[in-house]
Order: sequence, then C-alpha cells, then structure tokens
Amino acid sequence: MDISAAGPRCKMLLGDLNGDGRMEMLLVQPDNRQDVRYIPHQVQCLTVFDLDGRLLWQHGKPDPGAGSQGSDYPAQIYDLDGDGKLEVLCVMNGRFYVLAGEDGSVKKVYDLPDPEAHDCIVIANLSGGGRASDILLKDRYRRIWALNHDFELLWTHEGNTGHYPWACDLNGDGYDELMAGYDLLDHQGNVLWSCRDLEDHADCIWVGDVNGDGAPELVIGGSVTVMYSRDGEELWRYEGSIESQHIALGKFRSDLPGLQIAGLDRMVREDDGKGLKGKDALFMLDGEGRELWKEERQTSGWLTIAETVSGWYPGAPDYILAYRRGGGVFPALYDGEQRIVTQFDHEGYAVHGDLLGRGTEQVIIYDDDLAVLFASGPLELSGAFDAGSNGFDSLGGESPSENSRPPGPLPQPKRLYNSTLYPGGEIDWRKG
Repeated sequence: MDISAAGPRCKMLLGDLNGDGRMEMLLVQPDNRQDVRYIPHQVQCLTVFDLDGRLLWQHGKPDPGAGSQGSDYPAQIYDLDGDGKLEVLCVMNGRFYVLAGEDGSVKKVYDLPDPEAHDCIVIANLSGGGRASDILLKDRYRRIWALNHDFELLWTHEGNTGHYPWACDLNGDGYDELMAGYDLLDHQGNVLWSCRDLEDHADCIWVGDVNGDGAPELVIGGSVTVMYSRDGEELWRYEGSIESQHIALGKFRSDLPGLQIAGLDRMVREDDGKGLKGKDALFMLDGEGRELWKEERQTSGWLTIAETVSGWYPGAPDYILAYRRGGGVFPALYDGEQRIVTQFDHEGYAVHGDLLGRGTEQVIIYDDDLAVLFASGPLELSGAFDAGSNGFDSLGGESPSENSRPPGPLPQPKRLYNSTLYPGGEIDWRKG
C-alpha cells in the first residue's frame, strides 16, 4: 500500500477508526524539530488509510523535514468519551487535541498542564467506573501529570519516570496502579514502593503471572532486567545483559512452566564516540530469570525492537517479533528456541494486531513510502463480516464460522491504545 502521502518518518497506529469492522492505519508524522533530545514532542500531521490503501482523511500538512523516531510521538487511538467511537488523541501546536476517528474533525482542544507535558500519552483508569477514561502526560524523564477525561488535573508526580509508564489494576480494587519507571504509584499518585539498586531508567515494563502463582509480577528492563512482585519484593534480576533495551513476556515455550521473558541486549552503542559498530542480541529467560539462550549475532545492528506476537495462526504459541535489526537482517518472527518462523522481506518499522477481529494477528512492515501487510495464510480483507469468509484455508486451522464475527466496530485493545516505541504491556493473569 502506498502511504507516501502521509510524509516521511511516520509512526503507524492501528484502530477501527470508522467502525466498519476493520482496523485502519493512522500515520502520525512528528513536528519537524523532533529529536530524541528535543523538547517539545509534537504531531505535525495525521493521515488515515484503510487496509485497501485508500486515504480516508488527513489533519495537518506533511512536512518533508519531519523529525525522527528517536522517541515517542504523543498520539494514541482510544474512545476517551465512551460513546463507542474511537478518537485520535495528540499533542499538536502546543495543545492537546481530541479528533473524531471517523473524519479527523476536532472534538476538543485543551491547554497542556505544563509546556513540557508532551513526551507521550498513557491511558489509565484512575477514577474507577469500570473503564479507562483518564490521561497521563509526562516530560522526558522527570514529571507526570494525571488528568481526567475532562482534562482536569488529578495529581502530579516527580521521579525517575523512564520512557513509558504502564498502568494496570494489580490488586483488583477497580483502579489502576502505575509503574512509573522504578516507582509504583497508586491511583492517587502516592508512591507504594520503589525498585532498589537500579541505574539509568526503565526502558520497558511488562505485567503478567510469570511464575504461575496466580498473581501478577512486574518485569522491568533497564540497566538490568528485574522481576518484582506486586507488593514490591524483588524476585530475581538478570545481569547478563549490558543494556536491557527491550523485553517481552509470552508463552514462547510450551515445555516450560509459567511465562518466558524475551529480551534485547544492546551490547555496543554505535554513537559511543569510539568508532565501534553497534551490535545487539536477542535473549530469552525462563520464569525464574535464568538465561535459556542468547543470540550470537554475526552482523552489525544495534536498534532492534522486540515485541510479542500472539495468535499468528490458530493455536500458535507466542512468537518474538524483531524488527529494525540492521546489518541486512530482515524483520522476522522467532520462536522460543531462537529459530526464525517467518521472515518479512521488507525493511522498516512494524505494527501488529488482529486487523479483522478474527482471533489471529497480522503484521504490517512500513517505511516512508510503503506499508506491506503479512499474514500466516491467505487473508480476505474485504467483507469482514462475511460468515463464509475464511482467511486461513491453506492452514486448515479455522472453519468459516470461527472466522466470522458479529457486525460492529472492533474493540481497541489496551496494547494499541497505549502504543509506544518502547513496547511494554501485560498478559492477563485473570483469565484462568
């Protein structure tokens, strides 16, 4: 699909913006001054395409000199007002915008609580009431502002916030706690406990029942990879990495108990001033923090992003999606034994999701000009509500009835409305 009309250096977000039962692609272009070290972070232009590559709407004007993906872009897709329709939330022109997902029209505009409250946007449930309707804004590394859906300030927090705090109801009280870097906050912004003896900042945060005890644990990647109980007890730390830049939880190995932790060790930074070629490596830990394997990479490349893909095909285990690898290594799915399951022969950034609501995930690899959609088998994109459609005939894993879904908009998963360049997330421990 030709996405060049969105302009260069966009980040792609996914969501059923027009309620037609298929996800659309939102291309977010940053302000032309954005850089990992630049303040502020702002959106220059928003462009929406459907899965057939048709441009549905555009808000703003693309800039050929747009900034870079060295940090998050302040934009998300979510139904903030609870009317059943998705909105696009973004920081633009120094203010916070709420746009209608179906056509990009402006619904609300708010002043930021602080000129630097624009590093990223986190959706959370701080007010209770059964659904997330609150907004968290932050500066690069120091402060967080919590606001309700009317953009009224609830509280602020100062600390080592890391890249992207993760909000989750850890104790089942109906309110989200917030893992804000190395500090766990309650829904009123009070510090419940803090990680100890960790340097730098939290690069990514995951929540799930890793050890199978029925309660959630928090796995944090930063200077090292550590796992904490929800009560603040450090359960283990893995110090076999130089810089734990990305981690991802999943059931990658059916032969092992609990969950496993995939990770990305940034071993050599190319910008270290020593003239060295950058290099990173994937690794995997078991639920007790023991190393199962570590990639012996033969090529250069130090900017890999690793995420968990669940449901690549019906009944599939979780896989590791690794992209932006460099050194001529294409994006690929890796299994829990370090084997490549599927290679995507297109270089670029990646997003993944259940684009048609059929219980399987697809992967989109995109660059400045093209978005290339990959699935585990032939996938009929049209007629998302057709009960007779079957996108996986070649796999034999689904019947037509299993592929159908009732008419209506697709729900927006939490992973997609809390999208970040530093992927974190959660695996629901309450299902079983």
